[in-house]
Amino acid sequence: MAPPLVELRDASVVLGDARVLDRLTLTIPLGQHTAILGPNGAGKSTLVKLLTLQQYPLANGDEAPIRVFGRDRWDVFALRSQLGIVSADLHDRFVQGNTNGVVSAIDAVTSGFFASHGLFAHQRVTDRMRAAAAEALARMGVAHLAATPLATMSTGEARRVLIARALVHNPRALVLDEPTRGLDLIARHRFMERVRTVAREGTTIVLVTHYIDEIIPEIDRVVLLKRGRVAVDAAKAEALAAPRLTDVFDAPIAVERADGYYYARALTD
Repeated sequence: MAPPLVELRDASVVLGDARVLDRLTLTIPLGQHTAILGPNGAGKSTLVKLLTLQQYPLANGDEAPIRVFGRDRWDVFALRSQLGIVSADLHDRFVQGNTNGVVSAIDAVTSGFFASHGLFAHQRVTDRMRAAAAEALARMGVAHLAATPLATMSTGEARRVLIARALVHNPRALVLDEPTRGLDLIARHRFMERVRTVAREGTTIVLVTHYIDEIIPEIDRVVLLKRGRVAVDAAKAEALAAPRLTDVFDAPIAVERADGYYYARALTD
């Protein structure tokens, strides 16, 4: 049996004077599409940084507080070949913070082989890499944008390029961290439809989001975070029940379901 995507055991993270994650225990198996949901300050962003080894939890004795694909030590560049990442922050780094000039779609996707934000002179790009990048762009329906700079694309187009970059290695899992931030209604729908395709093709999806209606039908497990701990870890129908959400968000919430999606609205006086 394959090891889980991630195992957290009493994992705590302290930033400044704040305990952002508080002895959090969570296992996400490979093959189980999972959504992680919670209010602002619940610890979602910090949890993503643990999953992607951008941050490490406090040591808690002899047992490793985190294992990714069964290992507690990774070369981060090697991990990127097995765990793809798409986030609005990554998009910002490509478009706003890139120091290597304008980055085309094909170069952005190819840079996934080096875990860099664009291509640099010292990197050896092979024909196989270029072919894989072109194939990944085609898979996301943006092959026609191969030569187009990310900075001139619509936000939705650029996010699809970033999915292609995350998938260029054919990773075992894909982490989506608030991936639709900045997208309009139509772009958001088209983006999530691409995610549905990836999920159906067998790549494990971990979706971290503020929005219940982004939880695609293929996701069958939901983890609700509250104040740095797991408040609910259950099948989707149970986790997204109105009483559960009301407790986690500390406000009365009504829930409706249609076509495999869930929709929530706050109840006000």
